[in-house]
Amino acid sequence: MTKAFVVGHPIKHSRSPLIHGYWLKEYGIAGTYERLDVAPAEFPDFLKGFHRQGFAGGNVTLPHKEAACRLVDRRTERAERLGAVNTLWVEDGLVWGDNTDVLGFMAHLDRSLGTGWEQPVGTALIIGAGGAARAVVAGLQERGIPRILVINRTLPKAQELVRDLRDEGPSSLVALPWADIDPAVAEAGLVVNTTSLGMAGQPPLDIDLGISPGTAVVADIVYVPLRTPLLAAAETRGLRTVDGLGMLLHQAVPGFARWFGVTPQVTPELRALIAADIEGCS
Repeated sequence: MTKAFVVGHPIKHSRSPLIHGYWLKEYGIAGTYERLDVAPAEFPDFLKGFHRQGFAGGNVTLPHKEAACRLVDRRTERAERLGAVNTLWVEDGLVWGDNTDVLGFMAHLDRSLGTGWEQPVGTALIIGAGGAARAVVAGLQERGIPRILVINRTLPKAQELVRDLRDEGPSSLVALPWADIDPAVAEAGLVVNTTSLGMAGQPPLDIDLGISPGTAVVADIVYVPLRTPLLAAAETRGLRTVDGLGMLLHQAVPGFARWFGVTPQVTPELRALIAADIEGCS
């Protein structure tokens, strides 16, 4: 029986066991996927020894992603570039790390918007400068978006992101102060919120989408609630929207394939299962 896990602190909120448990049942695989609450001080020992506990690998969530990147034996180029690992596996006795958030975000955009959605997007605006923002920027760079604006209430953090990722492709990458939010929204063909603003219990992201181009797309990586105030405002404006749930689902696919040997599908049934769980807890 193959065993996998998701490790974080705290971890009880994670919906990863529901996702992977669905796939294990769907594909008739004899395996388990467990929540493991590991404090930061204990994480280095956990990472070095999880395979001796019979685990093939697992997912890493807050607050361990950066530590995992430092501690693995080998990491993919993508994880190295982002400085964060969310997927672990053992290969030839070595612990490997990858970051599948990039793949998850881009796969969800493709599924939601259709092939070629990026062609008319000349400028993308990324709100926030944390780990999720890095994954989103990296994905858009790989897709060749010409101009990517990164805006954050703390400008030095946005500047650090730009400095770290500036040379990773043909995109022009620019850090902006929060005071420039309105002109940035006005020119962006894609707006992505990567902050916690709009999450249940948090204040909404207060930006004026009334000045957005009529063809703009608005995405929010927050998925509790599924319809954030930002997405509701975009829908009122008649803009296309992309919620945060699909990123969660699609980023889980590569890890499951590595641990259990089957590449799973993100189906409407799976999405409905997780959406119902979110609604039931809200």
